[in-house]
Amino acid sequence: MLDIQDRKYANEITAANEGERVSIAGWVHEKRDLGGVFFLVVRDISGFAQVTLIRKKTEKELFERVKRVPRESVVAIQGRVKSEQKAPNGYEIVPERMEVLSEASQVLPLDTTGKVGAELDTRLDARFMDLRTERTKHIFIIRSHVLKAIRDFLDERGFIELNTPKIVSAATEGGTALFPISYFEREAFLNQSPQLYKQMLMASGFDRVYEIAPIFRAEEHDTTKHLNEATSIDIEVAFVDHEYVMTLLEELVAFVYSKVADYPGLAKLNSNLEVPKTPFRRITYDEAIELLSGVGEEIEWGEDFSTSAEHTLGKIIDELYFITDWPSAIKPFYAQPAAGGTCNAFDLMHPRVELSSGSQRVHSYELLKQQIESKGLSADNFEFYLDAFRYGMPPHAGWGLGAERLLMCMLGIGNIREVVLFPRDRRRLVP
Repeated sequence: MLDIQDRKYANEITAANEGERVSIAGWVHEKRDLGGVFFLVVRDISGFAQVTLIRKKTEKELFERVKRVPRESVVAIQGRVKSEQKAPNGYEIVPERMEVLSEASQVLPLDTTGKVGAELDTRLDARFMDLRTERTKHIFIIRSHVLKAIRDFLDERGFIELNTPKIVSAATEGGTALFPISYFEREAFLNQSPQLYKQMLMASGFDRVYEIAPIFRAEEHDTTKHLNEATSIDIEVAFVDHEYVMTLLEELVAFVYSKVADYPGLAKLNSNLEVPKTPFRRITYDEAIELLSGVGEEIEWGEDFSTSAEHTLGKIIDELYFITDWPSAIKPFYAQPAAGGTCNAFDLMHPRVELSSGSQRVHSYELLKQQIESKGLSADNFEFYLDAFRYGMPPHAGWGLGAERLLMCMLGIGNIREVVLFPRDRRRLVP
């Protein structure tokens, strides 16, 4: 058996290795038979290596075995490197040995070369195969880079990464968009947000915290921008107001864009990514209503914006922007009230969709209790949370940013399910 533990990745070999014996391993991506010459393209995570066999110069049994191996089989090949400008990376491998480590079925669920398209449902049903395509592979490599960039940005600014419970006894904001679960003798829920817990941490002396973790929303949406299990990037900062965390948010988003813009595989997505300039434009809720009214879309003060209204604003503004000074009535109970029935809350908007919501938080125990009850909720259900406000809670602010929406918008991808390995939505529970 070939020693595949010492294998070379495709991108580790160059024409400068001419004459060297190397071992590679991966999937049979393509086969091309030109009669006297046969090409086998082997794919690994780093790229492609071309294996070239000339009938008159290759051992007959090896030539025939290579010809017969089905596409997407896993193979290990040992051979000599030969310079070839027309081949991927400027070299080809003249094989001496090949082992089929796992033979694939002849009929594939989809075409990994991308030459024949597949419906999204087909791709998600066979996600393990879809991940072998160059486009999908690079989406998830970029996703990894995005999450690393976010952690680097926050770590450099003194944030501590913590993890809050995903099984909880009460809703973050009340409402019915909860997944109930059986928790021994009691009913519990999958958490909608780490909101209550990250606020409680502000009473602990941890001035700056963040979490990147799943959230669960039992909303019966079936759109290109909604998921029932998503990844939320949440921060909370003590002794600051909403303006501070808005600036932090726009700087983080611009930083992430800049990191992705340098990624070589971006071209595989046909993405026209432009790094946004900071500061982002800011408009108040009232100004947003005026803009909509100017194009014939009337919104009553105190109403939330519909998807249609968001799209209209996106076309008018056509850049990343904040909507500020929202009516208290349509924001959560923990948003700090301000003058005229508004609160110190904001949304970060992409022209396509809302990316983030945040606010300065109420830090007064009595006011917070009143706010909870004003929303028709029982303060008793939030006793564990309210207790943190009895014994010295500093002013604080924070936001939650949807990882999938950020990726979708940044890369110009049409459906949010494409940026989730195994999406969970109204209809999909497997794979």
